[in-house]
Amino acid sequence: MLLWVVREIISKDDLTIVLPILNEKEGVGKVIEELNGYGYKKILVVDGYSSDGSREIAARNGARVVEQVGKGKTGALLTAVKAVKTPYMLVMDGDFTYDPSCIKRMMAHASSYDEIIGARTDGRAHIPMVNRVGNHLLNWFFRALFAVRLSDVCSGMYLLRTKAARRLDFTTGGFDVEVEIASQFASEGRVAEVPVNYRPRLGVKKLSSFRHGLRIGTSIVRLANAYNPVLLYSGIIAVAIIPSVAILAWAIYERLFWNVLRTDYVLLAFMLFLIAAQALSVATTSILIQRVERRLRATLSGETRRELSEPRTRRHPTP
Repeated sequence: MLLWVVREIISKDDLTIVLPILNEKEGVGKVIEELNGYGYKKILVVDGYSSDGSREIAARNGARVVEQVGKGKTGALLTAVKAVKTPYMLVMDGDFTYDPSCIKRMMAHASSYDEIIGARTDGRAHIPMVNRVGNHLLNWFFRALFAVRLSDVCSGMYLLRTKAARRLDFTTGGFDVEVEIASQFASEGRVAEVPVNYRPRLGVKKLSSFRHGLRIGTSIVRLANAYNPVLLYSGIIAVAIIPSVAILAWAIYERLFWNVLRTDYVLLAFMLFLIAAQALSVATTSILIQRVERRLRATLSGETRRELSEPRTRRHPTP
């Protein structure tokens, strides 16, 4: 869902800008200067042990700098989630590619969602052609498996509700962390996106088009199995059952009109039927588990609301 209406709701004091960096001396200083110019004063730089002076540049420009705990971008986000004190946090790359002037668009819808993704609609020409094609395929794959209208799940700029971010269960460790975040919130219908500007990168590119693209693609399948198994296994059922019916129908046709029995066709058809039956059983089990999870979540949230609404009285020991 791409949101266009701009009306600032949350305060800038309620937002921390998180910049995960690793050797970004060319861009991190300029990004912090721009953020300060737009009035964002709470800037947290999570340094992945840079060796080019990026940490010192960020500190000189007034940002709070912490050392990353753990590996990859996932480690940076886990470190940031523990360090952020504001109700909202916005993650963006420190390589100058994302335009801070677009943050207010994301802030306008922050109170309604757990994640607002900055979809790179303006400036996509600055993305290499191979990356653009791969990104398009990955987004199509994500939409098919999660049944959500998102156009840029690999974007490096996204706004999170801090409490929701602390509930995330990370299993990835690299550039696929954005897909994992989107998959968890998409399964609950708590994610949307707004258009943002994308600019040329400053510094050396770290993303490998083929290797990281393949890794993100396999992560999407694994995450769909974890957070939206019904749609995934429904697709497997469709892929298995349609050719099995066609093969079996052809085998019956040959037997009736040509008096030829193709046992290999029959065996292949029944094998595909068996795959479809197994996928159906897994999908049915997943539906039941998701219903139980929703009921538990509703029950727990209801109990929490009652505890907050009930007045607390202090008990004094009787003499």
